Amino acid sequence: MKKLERLRNLREDHDLTQKQIGEILNISQRSYAHYEAGTREIPIDMLIRLADYYKVSLDYLTSRTDKK
Repeated sequence: MKKLERLRNLREDHDLTQKQIGEILNISQRSYAHYEAGTREIPIDMLIRLADYYKVSLDYLTSRTDKK
């Protein structure tokens, strides 16, 4: 669950909505909401794009480290 909290926290820290992140990832807001809610697995290519966008490591996104 910590991974999902990090996604939401990063998005909120950047003052972005789920719709805006969906547009960045070229997916719908609903699809992105499923990722944050944990009802769908996040594809690795989406995790990479999110890590690149937020300038954090995949390890940080997946809660393997607390170092961004």
